[in-house]
This record gives sequence, C-alpha cells and structure tokens, in this order.
Amino acid sequence: MTRSQGRHTFSRRAKLTAGMTGLALTVGLAVAFTTTGDQGQARADGADKSLFVDITKVNANVKTPTPQEDASTGTFTVDCGLNENKHFNGDNFIAAPGVENGAEHLHDYVGNLTTDANSTDASLQAGGTTCKNGDKSAYFWPVIRIDRGEEEAAGEAPAEENAGQNEQEQGQDQQQGRDQQGQQGGDQRDGQNRQQGQNQRGEQGDQRGDDNQDRPQGLKQNGQRDDQDGDQQRDGQRNNRQGQGQQQNDQAAGQDNAAEQDNAGQQDNAGQGDAGAQDDQAAADAAQNEANLGEDAAEELPGNDGVIQEPKAADLTFRGSPVGDVVAMPKFLKILYGDAKRSINGDKNTRASWTCAGFEDEVLLDKYPICPNGADVVRIHDFPGCWDGKNTDSANHRDHVAFADANGQCQNGFKAIPQLRITLTYAIPADVQQNGQYAVDSFPAEEHDPLTDHDDFANVMSDQIMKRLVNCINTDKTCKE
Repeated sequence: MTRSQGRHTFSRRAKLTAGMTGLALTVGLAVAFTTTGDQGQARADGADKSLFVDITKVNANVKTPTPQEDASTGTFTVDCGLNENKHFNGDNFIAAPGVENGAEHLHDYVGNLTTDANSTDASLQAGGTTCKNGDKSAYFWPVIRIDRGEEEAAGEAPAEENAGQNEQEQGQDQQQGRDQQGQQGGDQRDGQNRQQGQNQRGEQGDQRGDDNQDRPQGLKQNGQRDDQDGDQQRDGQRNNRQGQGQQQNDQAAGQDNAAEQDNAGQQDNAGQGDAGAQDDQAAADAAQNEANLGEDAAEELPGNDGVIQEPKAADLTFRGSPVGDVVAMPKFLKILYGDAKRSINGDKNTRASWTCAGFEDEVLLDKYPICPNGADVVRIHDFPGCWDGKNTDSANHRDHVAFADANGQCQNGFKAIPQLRITLTYAIPADVQQNGQYAVDSFPAEEHDPLTDHDDFANVMSDQIMKRLVNCINTDKTCKE
C-alpha cells in the first residue's frame, strides 16, 4: 500500500503547514505515521511536563458502588480490533456534523467503517464494520502521539523517528505523481541489489516486505526509502528481521511500477493481512470509504505533531447497573464521554481518564501517568449509563443521558442502560514517559491538556445483538463476541 492509498491521509494539511504526513504499515505496537509542523520549527509541540505525574506517588482514588442484591453484574465485550485498517480523520459527526476537520485533531476509529463528518443514521446502517460480531456502531477517540521534537531538532532522533522522517519525505515525493513514485521504488530496489548482491527484484521485494515487520518499538514502515537510513543501519536491521512475516510483501512488490500502485484498495487489503482479520465485505467498505473521502477527509491544524501510537489493546465492554437490571439502548443513541474543550466549557464534563497497567482499579489521574518500570499507559473511558428513555440525542449531545449517582442509581426518571467502558492500552517507552514526550491530540487552544481526553459512541447494533447484550448483563454472564 502506498502512502496515499487505502486510508485517510493528511495530504491537504500542506495548505495549512509545510509538513506532510508520513504513512507506514506493519504489525505490532506503536507507530502508524508522523506529521511535521511548520518548516524551521522544532517538533516540540507536546504537552507541558508539569502535566505528567509519577503514579506511584498518588493515593488510591477509585471508588466503585457496592452491588446490591438485584445488581446486573454481567459484561458483554465486543471485539472490533485496533483500527488496523487505519481509519483516521479529524471529524466528529456527533458534535460537528457536516464539518470536515471539525475536531481539529485526529480520531482513531473502530467499528463502523464509513464514519466521517457527513455520517448519518442511514449511512452508518449501510456501512461495514471491523467488529467480529457485525456490530456497526461507531467508536472513536483522539489518538496518542509520541513527540521527540527536541531530540529530532538536535539531530539525535532515535531509530524510529529517523525512519519516520523518511516517511515524511516519501509522502512529499508521492505528491509528484504515482509515475515518479513507481520509478523511485525501482531505483531504491536497484540500490539494495547493489549492496546485497541480489539479482532478482522479486526476491528483494519479498525481503523488503519482511524487513518492515519488526522495527524498534513496533515502528510501522513501508520500506520505500530505506536507502536513506544509512547502509549500516539498514543492513543490520535486515539481518535481524528476515523471515518475520509476509504482510507487506504485496506492498513492496506494488512499487515495481506505477500501474500496480493504482490498485489502492487491493494493496490496502493485502497490507492489512492478519492484523485486520476482516472479511471481504469489511475490506471492500474500507476501500470505498477511502474513495469517497480522499484528500478532504483529514485536514488538520498545526499543533498535533508526532508519531501516532496504535493501541496495544482496545477493550470495548458493556457493563450492568449495581442496583438492578438494564434496558436496551435504542438504535442510533449517541453518547459522549469527556469534554474536548475544557478551556471554554470548564470541568463540568471532564473526566479523569489516565492510569497505568496494574493500577486500573486503584488510581485514575487527570494528568499523564509516569508508570513504574515503563509499564503500559492506560486510558479508561466510562460512558454515562443512564438514559431519559425517549431521545437518541439532544441539543448539547448530553442531556438525554447521565451518569448514575455515587450509589449507582439513575436519577430524574432516567433508566439504566448498558454502560460502555472503553479501555485503551499503550506501550509507551519508559524514557518517553519520564521525559513527558507523549500526549493526546487536542484542539490547538487546549495544548494537549490530559483532561480534554474524550470518546464518542453511536449505537448501530442490530436488535439481535442488543438483545444478546442485555440478556448477558442481566443474567450475570461474561460474554465476548
């Protein structure tokens, strides 16, 4: 898959900044792609280090209502993947319908494959999904990035950042046309043939596909500019990674000529391999989504720079009520978690979302955690679990739902519904945590405030799935689909 194919790219961001998004595809953790800010400025737009705290120095603060005799204690987990098909955009069809880049920061999507600024109930219903059980709901949250801007500006970027810069340069090359890109791919392989003594381009294409499977920290590379990484670094990495997978073989082979690169949808599906684990219909929907959105899908403003981190795990679990049974959610119910505009709206709807692996049941922070021994960083998003029984949305997108009180009881005639908890786990390196070099995407004015973390959900489950979900919760079972 080429840099501008099979996903939502940032090509229109060139109108706003001099940088260009770099895109890579591989298996594992961490890096999806990089973006740069204005030319001549260091990429140091991350969060203030005062927003980071050692979690071991924070007292336990998580309080859970005690389940009463009639509590519904079951759980229902939906497996919708990790956004392996790279569905990103800066839209929010709930809070800013019809406004492209209305969020001014990037969202990570799982579930419905068609979600964008112009999504409607009808379009979501007609879309495909990444969820294994066929749930077409839309689940989306702002991405996390690592920004080593000062190191990069000083010429001391680690291997993954150097490679990410190569991705940016390649993204700029692609703007000159697929014909040039195809020729460039051929030139790069010729250079590798000279260095390794290989005479067969096809064999070298396969090896390049294997090389990209295991970059440091799971770096996602498409191998299109490995020549610029330096002979010694490239050869050493290649020897360590040969034979580790075939997911990008088709992608490397697709660089042999410009004509093969026109098959963007096919390359995207091949590049996903086992990581996507999607059926043919879902892959077709993803390709169509790309064709529909194109360059207009992901224009973003400066200020959200760095290497996007793919979650290590994304757990979507619906839970019951500590005081009784839950009722079914209506189809097309929209629910927001948190508030992306704290500087404007204050703290009424903000939520402490941050913790570390092993501390989930003890501590939730309103700052970015520094975890002991480089443990995984975790975001926990508990959505409102009470509904007014009538409306699927409201003018401010909040009044039709509410949180239960401290005892778990819904107030003002609201009914308990399955409460969605989204738990996102990230393998953030220990030095990045210590140096305060990771942050959540935000509106520029919010400056990556961790209290602007948020999440969005639109229920597009079939009646059959919803019935199974409610029955599982109310009969105290543990279900996974």
